Amino acid sequence: MPPAPIYLDHAATTPVRPEVLEAMTPYFGPRFGNPSSTHRWGREARAALDAARERVAQCLHAAPDEVCFTSGGTESDNLAVLGAWRSLKAHGKRAVVTSPTEHKAVLVAAHQAAKEGAEERILAVGASGAVDLADAEAKLAPSDVAIASVMWVNNETGVLQPIAELAALAKSRGALFHTDAVQAFGKVEVDATRIPFDFASVSGHKLGAPKGIGCFYIRRGTSLEPLFFGGSQDRGRRPGTENVAMAVGLARAMELAIAEREAHWRELEAMRDALEAALRERVPGLVVHSAGAARAPHILNVSVPGTDSESLLMALDLQGVAASSGSACQSGSVTPSHVLSAMGIPADIANAAVRMSFGSLSTPDDVTRVAELFPALVAKARGLAGIA
Repeated sequence: MPPAPIYLDHAATTPVRPEVLEAMTPYFGPRFGNPSSTHRWGREARAALDAARERVAQCLHAAPDEVCFTSGGTESDNLAVLGAWRSLKAHGKRAVVTSPTEHKAVLVAAHQAAKEGAEERILAVGASGAVDLADAEAKLAPSDVAIASVMWVNNETGVLQPIAELAALAKSRGALFHTDAVQAFGKVEVDATRIPFDFASVSGHKLGAPKGIGCFYIRRGTSLEPLFFGGSQDRGRRPGTENVAMAVGLARAMELAIAEREAHWRELEAMRDALEAALRERVPGLVVHSAGAARAPHILNVSVPGTDSESLLMALDLQGVAASSGSACQSGSVTPSHVLSAMGIPADIANAAVRMSFGSLSTPDDVTRVAELFPALVAKARGLAGIA
């Protein structure tokens, strides 16, 4: 019998947790009402939606009216960047500040704002990918900044950005601040009372909830123009009939993630560090991206000179190991990772990157097997490339 497959792509998506599916199931069946309807079916759905919103708010240390349900991280990121900029541009706030290592949902939204008249300001990052705080201070100094957006945990390298400092800096300059917390929630505490961000994005499918549901934190009183129009749901910020089942599932997933956060961090960090140490020892020339920097525990991104990502990922897949070359949203791209490029990584090294990300399906035995498989696959790939 072949060995069990190994899933090391939790940063791309996670399996739906049984507890989450159980919580959602009634709303796919007998509790099917539209929460905007006034009859008993609608009232039942409304009660469930309101309860889910309150539970999500508690997870963020927020008020229920500061929580907006979305389809996930991409929609939330777009709503933050474009919604804030469009609402403030008439008041002389015409600049959008972000970093070059953001998810494309933020970067392309900033490009769209530029097409509509915004000025894009890109923050400098160091070799680890962490934002340069001195450069951030300079780029946020003018009073024309509408919004600054920096992701909490980078989805390719796991590097932790100094969000508390960046949020405080933006607020001191009169700018709104957004953080993409998609890879951060469940790994670090996302506390709206402690850190002065105005917007935060969370995506359910990174936490054991289904794809297609997320939440967007909007600090009370913050200026925002909606992306969609047509209904009064969610105070007009995100009109359209709410997905009650998915909202209930997201609330349960977020509660579980918080309850398990500290233990989960220790488990994931131990597996990541063990695999990193084993690969350093067994793979000559291995490059570990963002090594030595503050990182979330679930992401290990390495490059193997003399190989390429596509060949290594195919070889791993044939051995039953799932990994990726970076963001799942970049699948199929033949260009180097924009994240690694922004960190100053040469194209040949960036093109040889493999991201392995740990989560609920990961075990120490997986680490042992991958540590044994990977060096042989590297040697074969280098041999085919004529490199000793």
